[in-house]
Amino acid sequence: MSKSEAARTFGIDRKTVAKILKHSVPPGYRRSKTPVRPKLDPFIPIIDQILKDDRSQLKKQRHTAKRIFERLRDEHGFTGGITIVTDYIREKQRRSREVFVPLSHPPGQAQVDFGEAIGVIGGDRRKLHYLAMTLPHSDALFVKAYPAETTEAFCDGHVAAFAFFGGVPASILYDNTSIAVAKILGDGTRKRTRTFSELQSHYLFEDKFGRPGKGNDKGNVEGMIGFGRRNYMVPIPRFESFEALNTWLEEQCIKRQDAVLRGHGETIGERLMRDLDALMELPPTPYDACEKVSTRATSISMVRYRSNDYSVPVAYAHHEVQVRGYVGEVVIGCGAEVIARHCRSYEKADMVFDPMHFLPLLEQKVGALDQAAPLQGWDLPDAFATLHRLLDARMGKKGKREYVQVLRLLETFEMTHVHGAVRQALDLGAIGYDAVKHLVLCRIERRPPRLDLDIYPYLPRARVETTKPASYMSLMSRAGP
Repeated sequence: MSKSEAARTFGIDRKTVAKILKHSVPPGYRRSKTPVRPKLDPFIPIIDQILKDDRSQLKKQRHTAKRIFERLRDEHGFTGGITIVTDYIREKQRRSREVFVPLSHPPGQAQVDFGEAIGVIGGDRRKLHYLAMTLPHSDALFVKAYPAETTEAFCDGHVAAFAFFGGVPASILYDNTSIAVAKILGDGTRKRTRTFSELQSHYLFEDKFGRPGKGNDKGNVEGMIGFGRRNYMVPIPRFESFEALNTWLEEQCIKRQDAVLRGHGETIGERLMRDLDALMELPPTPYDACEKVSTRATSISMVRYRSNDYSVPVAYAHHEVQVRGYVGEVVIGCGAEVIARHCRSYEKADMVFDPMHFLPLLEQKVGALDQAAPLQGWDLPDAFATLHRLLDARMGKKGKREYVQVLRLLETFEMTHVHGAVRQALDLGAIGYDAVKHLVLCRIERRPPRLDLDIYPYLPRARVETTKPASYMSLMSRAGP
């Protein structure tokens, strides 16, 4: 049967018969040419230019379709409706969206990134910054939380992750964090920061960096950041310290290795074995995870690090010093000697004192004793306050100096020995530095004290006078019958 005869037999057009012969199912309506938009077409170059210029603007400050329509109407005399403008922009953006290539991950590779969440540490609600390292081949995860996203936290997280996995990945993929990348050169190569170069030199892994602003280049760890937030940070974690939180997080990472993920027939732990076989061996000693800064101690014996001031012994005022900032500690050195250690403060404009650093200066400038900021809030036993009060009342300025000398005994002797000696001196009435020092040595040498109270002329002496009968009779006469 010819096409014409089939058309007459079934009562349809010959073109329809041709479609039936060409397609096994109806192909539906197919446009043969682009529809004409007489009202919009003259303004398409303007819309395209606005969309192009928007690429260099903040994402939250780009044109919406409504705003583009209003500009076309008010600035260019557009007379069409908003619908054709919206449809064109939607189609234009759909065609310009990036398409991604599925990736496979050989064993021994890692990805690293930081995430943020809210938690309660020691009763205080605060922001948590947690470093996540993943091995994409097995989807194994390590998470550790810190008070801030700092250089020392970045390094400490690597050291902890390498110890957790028992080896060093052959390569690690990062975003372009300023902790690792000091500058992106014109040809796309990265200039590493000094600290990151030290970390890489210590562990000998290869570093890789994604494109700026393209988180999908390290999509595995990006997904794990969200996984960790949803599963480990909900509800809000409450722990007494970061150490307790990180111990719990490590337990969760280990527990997760029993899971079988979609598309895999093995557990994460079983696939992790192939990753571990491909890891490099750990070096004999871990990297010293800290930030190193050279600076100068001020005239008040303070050293500034990360907007906070930390004290050093007064002998090192105006000296060049080196600061090593760890996650939980600040260590200050001069030459090869460590001169101060402080707990790390994450406050702003905080002053962290060690009262012992200022005692030699206070011994010379005793007039500043009562107003000395380093001594404010020093948690000493009550016996020290009693001794201070008695020395001040009975000896004046000399008593202040002797009190500072008693405090300086803490530079050499333990608090338990000095505190016991102060209490014993108060009980004996031997209020003075030499007596306290003698009692401290007696305690250490375990011998009885030999104190002659006659050598303390400044102590009040009890005088008992003989009762006179005349005075007694005088009292009797005043009392009356």
